Amino acid sequence: MDLETILSSSCRRKIIKFLIKNGSCNIMRLTVGINGKYPQVNSELQILQKEKIITDKHIARMRIISLNKENPKTGILLQALKLLHNTDNK
Repeated sequence: MDLETILSSSCRRKIIKFLIKNGSCNIMRLTVGINGKYPQVNSELQILQKEKIITDKHIARMRIISLNKENPKTGILLQALKLLHNTDNK
């Protein structure tokens, strides 16, 4: 999946921005934090995980979501979001 497709979903952009700002968190905190609905957030997380943009760890019964900073695609995505944010503020 290319960068444009990844960024085309407002829910995916919100997820990535939330993780940039807040770091790792469980899926319910993420869902509430972006004012989303669990089924949609879960679906978007599956796409981001498939692209290796995020990691998904299970600790006991808790699911922890993090940005995968080891993936070069994540770095490019973060730069693109930063550029978009700077352009929006001008």
